[in-house]
Amino acid sequence: MSEKSVFLLGPGYIGGQILEFLLQRNYHVTTLTRRESTAAEFHAQGIKTVIGSLDDRSLIQKQVSVSDIVFHTATADHLPSSEAILDGLEERAKNNLQTIYIHTSGASVLSDNSAGAFKSDMVFEDDKPEDIDALPDSAPHRTIDLAIVRRRKIVGKHAKIAIMIPPLIYGVGLSGRLSIQLPTLVRYAKKHGYAGQVGEGRSVWSQIHVKDLARGYLTLLDWLERTPPEEVLPNPYWFCENGNELSWNDCAAEIGRVLHQAGKIESSTPRTIPVSNYGDLFGKWTDAVVGTNSRSRANRLRKLGWEPKEKKTLASLAEDEIPLIMQETGPFEGYGKVVAS
Repeated sequence: MSEKSVFLLGPGYIGGQILEFLLQRNYHVTTLTRRESTAAEFHAQGIKTVIGSLDDRSLIQKQVSVSDIVFHTATADHLPSSEAILDGLEERAKNNLQTIYIHTSGASVLSDNSAGAFKSDMVFEDDKPEDIDALPDSAPHRTIDLAIVRRRKIVGKHAKIAIMIPPLIYGVGLSGRLSIQLPTLVRYAKKHGYAGQVGEGRSVWSQIHVKDLARGYLTLLDWLERTPPEEVLPNPYWFCENGNELSWNDCAAEIGRVLHQAGKIESSTPRTIPVSNYGDLFGKWTDAVVGTNSRSRANRLRKLGWEPKEKKTLASLAEDEIPLIMQETGPFEGYGKVVAS
């Protein structure tokens, strides 16, 4: 039984799957939750909780200060919670305590301005950190990634810090949870009567099933636990992809095929989404979220023996996600939350 204490922020789509694997390994886990009712559910599983939100900086810092391992899977774009974690790491460093911290960023940081017009030749590899370091400070998620990279120099060998950068995540998670990008396109198709894409849909993204991603986090954790800090420090970046790249047109075509076959839309042929309808997707971020290129290679996890095991994206869409979404009722007016990937 592991004696290590884990603090996890964001026990949702990604974090919930990680939690399940941590419990299987008998880690002592505490998670942040907003509601007492949710806390009771966690307690029944043997998970401790602290009640609060991502904006409760002192609460987060205090919990980090007594935790050996920290995961942030709630969002890639909440600076106060990330800074609170970093403050907690620095506090532990001053007390000569070592911490493992795995932060979740998102592969939009690698994206371009293609708006569906072309497939990029640029492929990022996580054993080439210089290419990731060369990304512009204005890239999505980069503000927080840079805050973490810079603080690594302060905490030094007292903290083993890694930044996980997932690509397009798909698959049904625990309790029927779904991801963001493709389910939103499915809901858009249901509402408007056609499978939509940004521009010509030629841009491509790397892919990962949520369960394979969670296994990737645990593989990374294993490596961090056994690796000396000086070997961790040079490169904080980790990708996790299954070797299957798809264009947005590939995805729209499958959405159209399945919904047409189910009698939900008249034609299976994808159509370009007019900008005037972006409010039913991701608003002003629509081009960036479902119209760009983002190609990555998880060389580092593969060298550690990790490999994807779950079904590929289109099979998962047809067999798992779309059937669930077809059962949904009520109005849909786009995705209004912060997009993590």
